Amino acid sequence: MPETYAAANAPGALPLVGHAWPLLHRPIPFLSSLPQYGDLVEIRLGRVRAHVPCHPQLLRRVLSDDRTYDKGGPLFTRLRDLVGNGLGSCPHRDHRRQRRLLQPAFHRTRIETYTHVMTDEALRLSTTWQPGQIIDAFPAMFGLALRTVTRTLFSSRVGEDDVAHLQRSFETALAGLFRRIFVPAPLQRLPLPANRRYARALTDLHGSVDHLIADYLSTGENAAAGHHHQDRQDLLSTLIAARDDDTALSDGELHDQVLTMLLGGAETVAAALTWALYALTRNPRVAHDLHDEVDTVLAGRPPTHRDLPHLPRTHRMISETLRLYPPAWLFTRITTRPLNLAGRYLPSGTTLVISPPALHHNPALYPRATDFCPDRWADGERPGLPPRGEFTGFGAGARRCLGDTYALAEAALTLATLTQRWRMEHAPGTDIRPAPLSAVHRPRRLLLHLTPRTPAP
Repeated sequence: MPETYAAANAPGALPLVGHAWPLLHRPIPFLSSLPQYGDLVEIRLGRVRAHVPCHPQLLRRVLSDDRTYDKGGPLFTRLRDLVGNGLGSCPHRDHRRQRRLLQPAFHRTRIETYTHVMTDEALRLSTTWQPGQIIDAFPAMFGLALRTVTRTLFSSRVGEDDVAHLQRSFETALAGLFRRIFVPAPLQRLPLPANRRYARALTDLHGSVDHLIADYLSTGENAAAGHHHQDRQDLLSTLIAARDDDTALSDGELHDQVLTMLLGGAETVAAALTWALYALTRNPRVAHDLHDEVDTVLAGRPPTHRDLPHLPRTHRMISETLRLYPPAWLFTRITTRPLNLAGRYLPSGTTLVISPPALHHNPALYPRATDFCPDRWADGERPGLPPRGEFTGFGAGARRCLGDTYALAEAALTLATLTQRWRMEHAPGTDIRPAPLSAVHRPRRLLLHLTPRTPAP
């Protein structure tokens, strides 16, 4: 007998702005509350009616059919301002070719090369910290992740000024991007300060990326004519070499992929690491287990790619962080044909909202859903992984994040490196409410007091 689903409307939508207030001020509790109303719940993004799949099977259906449920809707329309037609934002018609061209950049052997950079950058940051210092975690993790992804992209260390400039431009652009989901189009065209800041941030970002690519191409053998270029064992080298029926990525496509990777490799990784450090301060037993594992496996040396399979507690902690505090908390799809979903008729062009908290915080799927419990990932046929369809940290189906292995390796190596040397407690002034208008779920301010650790012999 086929499963039947209940469709419903979320209460509290206001004229013109819809559910903008809860989505901007308390997004995670609001989205986590939706399963109580039904399996497919209608919300309002400004004037746009959108539907949130809250049942794992419904979500799996949407994520596994990217031809019917294509990238689009209010979020991706704005995201294309930022990253153009890159792998993360392009429609179905462009996706297969792009993914095939980019796949070699994330091959297992390439990831192994990148892990040297991941550990090196984490070590460099760790050695700049001082006993008794108080750090603001998210800016520190954002800078670390951005330096790491620029080095894995361009094989050379990008200057601190360039990294700081990219960081500021990303923050302004991402805040503006999310605000624009709720602001009517005519208002977005007015010469208001917020619109001017957003436009300037976009111009700066695109200019910075063009400058970085031009610098890269002008050095070494990459300046040579024709197809010949030196393989520098980095992401950009792989992208330049990428060919499909002898058609390489165009200059515009190269630009869009670099921006997509900078965005994907910085903001979300930084948010996940920030929440992981917060979870350590709140859960002394988890912190003790993590320190014990790091001390035993590494015995005082920096972690390497070979250590990754031997750090199961570290991986479980990252899985639980992504479940409880998912950085990518909302993204949109758009239907390409009329259809029925959960008994509700959805015309072509209907927006669907994919929201990890709607599943990750559901006690019917995760017992004690509000508790931080890494051990929930220890059992089952696939340790560390939930039943299919119930965990959407990296999406699923053909559009599953291509950089998932890269991100998980970076999170594990960074966490191991920082906790090997430092114990952290949150300091006064910490405010873990979500940053307002942020496209990525992160705390407003996580201040951490650092104490040096003396690992057990």
